[in-house]
Amino acid sequence: MQPLAERLRPQSIQQLIGQDHLSGSNSILYNAIESQQLHSMILWGPPGTGKTTIANIIAHTLQIPYFSLSAISAGVKEVREIIAKAAEMQNCILFIDEIHRFNKSQQDALLNAVEKGIIILIGATTENPSFEVNAALLSRCQVYILKPLQKDSLQQLVNDALVNDEVLKQKNIVVEEYEALITISGGDARKLLNLLEIVINSSAADKIIITDEMVMRIAQQKIALYDKSGEQHYDIISAFIKSMRGSDANAAVYWLARMIEGGEDVKFIARRMVIFASEDIGNANPTALVLANTTFDAVSKIGYPESRIILSQCAVYLATCEKSNATYMAIDSAIALVRQTGDLPVPLHLRNAPTKLMKNLDYGKNYQYDHTQQNHFAGQELLPDAIKGTTFYNPGNTAREKEIRNFLKIRWGDKYGY
Repeated sequence: MQPLAERLRPQSIQQLIGQDHLSGSNSILYNAIESQQLHSMILWGPPGTGKTTIANIIAHTLQIPYFSLSAISAGVKEVREIIAKAAEMQNCILFIDEIHRFNKSQQDALLNAVEKGIIILIGATTENPSFEVNAALLSRCQVYILKPLQKDSLQQLVNDALVNDEVLKQKNIVVEEYEALITISGGDARKLLNLLEIVINSSAADKIIITDEMVMRIAQQKIALYDKSGEQHYDIISAFIKSMRGSDANAAVYWLARMIEGGEDVKFIARRMVIFASEDIGNANPTALVLANTTFDAVSKIGYPESRIILSQCAVYLATCEKSNATYMAIDSAIALVRQTGDLPVPLHLRNAPTKLMKNLDYGKNYQYDHTQQNHFAGQELLPDAIKGTTFYNPGNTAREKEIRNFLKIRWGDKYGY
């Protein structure tokens, strides 16, 4: 028997739940499907938001030849074979799941066919296409952004399943509480329906009453069952980051291995380590960012299987570094104040004065050039008057950051409370 998520897959754009900006009667996508004037597109969004479903809806509605590939297993050879078949037909759709996993040569193989209209490309990606799809290919496609499903949409999915599914409507099922179903699903419709089916199949009672406690208990026992097809993408990267943050090199390597075995994109893993190096280590060990960035460059050139060694080296290094989120907290604090105070004027002495008029208006007047002062430090006010003396950056207690704190205290005395 097909899984519940597959049995309930929408057959028309009107049945699509949770993407009103795409399924609404005035949307570009809706009008393109209804008028059968289709164009190549990239569908960008988290897992379970309807990317594959939209591709199926288009093929079902237009009733034209439809080819499907997964970028995990397909290469240039498979792409060219389909393009050769499509050249003998008209208006063929080629759906490529996880198109961000295609390298440059694989994406280049699509260019000519898309440009000449041999295929209508529908690419699905969880990653920002600006970074992962070649500019030439991206320029020939319309990008549609799919959003995580909100609580109302997820609840509607559950209720529709109980009413419309041929299997579930024969059972006596009452959903008393939705919170656990919705929370665990994380905005992923497929994950939600798979979990719902597991919960229902776990009960032999004549009347099944679904509560949060019941869902949590079953989910803990059978978590792998509804996450077995790569939907652990966000859960496992979260565990990986938290393991490095918690300075547990063993846990970090384990979760890294889980991602590698699951076929996770090496650049996705490496990109998250670059972010981690700045967010969670920062100036406690500035070399962490250098190594993480070098790791990203290296795995981008090498790929699997050798990249596993480089990723492991970097993960262990990051896990065993001293930790500090001081710079991360500093920029968030500064952004919050900017949003609160708006566009405060730049003090006149800090303004650039490239023209005579600006000089006459005192732009740059009284600015003290630090390199002409003792210790290359003038001690002038560098914030707008309204917020002068505000502290954003508070160094942590690591050895390196104690040096930074001491440097700032010597320079600024009590001004910033260092």
